[in-house]
Amino acid sequence: MKRHATAVWQGALGDGKGQITTQSGALSQHPYSFKARFEDESGKSGTNPEELLGAAHAGCFAMQLSHFLAENGTPAQELNARAVVSVEQAEGGFAVKSSAITLEGKVAGIDDATFQELATKAKEGCPISKALGAIEVTLDAKLA
Repeated sequence: MKRHATAVWQGALGDGKGQITTQSGALSQHPYSFKARFEDESGKSGTNPEELLGAAHAGCFAMQLSHFLAENGTPAQELNARAVVSVEQAEGGFAVKSSAITLEGKVAGIDDATFQELATKAKEGCPISKALGAIEVTLDAKLA
């Protein structure tokens, strides 16, 4: 299985601009820029690599947890996962430092201890979490 995305960048870092296109078409020549990445905290000026990483991490985690919950005989009614990817100034430039997952789950017939155990297992086992092994990955999971 292989997936791909394409990024086209024009110009210098500070005043240049780019477009990202994904294999699925979910993003098609979607804009990204220095401003979108480092200056616009509202997220309205375009996407950025860290936002896309957060989307990938939240999606992967939710899918992995849904599998574990189904195996447990307690399939999820809904999993609302959010991954906040933090970028900080570091030696030599900026660096991704962490991905913090927050989760609210609606799961009938499960106790909190089992839910926490399966959520932690999903955090550690999803392929994106594994790929992010160089950074801190945290989890705050709650049953709704």
